[in-house]
Amino acid sequence: MFKNVFGSGFLVRTAHVVLTWIITLILFLYDTELRKQEETGQVLQPVLFVLLVLVSVLLYFAVSLMDPGFILSEDSDLQFTLGVTEEQQDMIPASAKSLRRRRCAHCLLQQPMRSKHCQACQRCVRRYDHHCPWIENCVGERNHRWFLVYLAVQLLVLLWALHVTWTGFGPAPSWRPWLRSNGVLLAVGALLALLALVVLLLLGSHLYLVSINVTTWEFMSRPRISYLRHCGADDNPFDRGAARNLWGFFCQWGGVAWEQAYFREGSDPV
Repeated sequence: MFKNVFGSGFLVRTAHVVLTWIITLILFLYDTELRKQEETGQVLQPVLFVLLVLVSVLLYFAVSLMDPGFILSEDSDLQFTLGVTEEQQDMIPASAKSLRRRRCAHCLLQQPMRSKHCQACQRCVRRYDHHCPWIENCVGERNHRWFLVYLAVQLLVLLWALHVTWTGFGPAPSWRPWLRSNGVLLAVGALLALLALVVLLLLGSHLYLVSINVTTWEFMSRPRISYLRHCGADDNPFDRGAARNLWGFFCQWGGVAWEQAYFREGSDPV
């Protein structure tokens, strides 16, 4: 389920964790509300803040090291992809079966619908969304929901840390002494604001795509995808409505045979 922690993304993961705890330490070393509460014995908020940071780090490693849905073998994945029974297979129009029987030119494996070969990971991934350099891993069928949970927790941490940074700014008679005494906090605050904006945009865009049941790859490369190029500009064969899409994404576990959703009764196979 998890990849080697000392793999190709070791430096990225190390930098992320080191930066996270350096910023956390700075917020406790300067005269912020966290330090004031700690000094006065009010440890509830400082402890909650540290625990939330720890949860964000653990989620980061979970998403980063988790198998995103690599296609490991042709037989097992083909059986999973094509459905449960032969009767269900016979219901799929013969003229459309070529859409779901693509063979990867790199892995030489037959790809389930919505899967794609990742050049960075050198593997095919089920329900491929994108390869994220931040986590040095693909975001796919198995870790996509956890990626969004991580983004939500990370955004909460960043916003809380930004508030704490604001409480640490102290007065000064002029801007030069103020900058000398608050320069580090100012740099930390600017970095936190930038990261919070990036995470907010990422989380918002992913929630929107999930609500319409479209992956980032499908949204960006629709004209080049064989099973979507024949659909209308506003037609999405996987969309079941925002509520059902969100429920299926966050609350339903296990893989989905997307061919059955694509060729459901009443849909146009081509």
